[in-house]
Amino acid sequence: MTPAEPVSLARLIEELPGPWQPRDVVAVNDAIVRVARLEGDFPWHAHDEDELFLCWDGEFRIELEGSDPVELSAGEVFVVPRGVRHRPVAERMAHALLLERPETKQYGN
Repeated sequence: MTPAEPVSLARLIEELPGPWQPRDVVAVNDAIVRVARLEGDFPWHAHDEDELFLCWDGEFRIELEGSDPVELSAGEVFVVPRGVRHRPVAERMAHALLLERPETKQYGN
């Protein structure tokens, strides 16, 4: 999955089939970089590992169980610690890069 040439994130974003349907971009070490369109509310879930969100464009928030929500704008990064129930919410369409293990399940473990 590691490409021999640069990958166009703009092209991958244009080709996304819809919200909450991430696409793998590249593998790096023991992780996968994914790109996703965020729109509306995603279900509450938790993972057995940390999850990195990089807001590529637009704005969204990550609601965290027992904590204040985290607001992200383009260029901002936030890591949800393992085991923390969370859900991303986007009032308007936004895009994010995710850094996860290949076995990470979208709806949590």
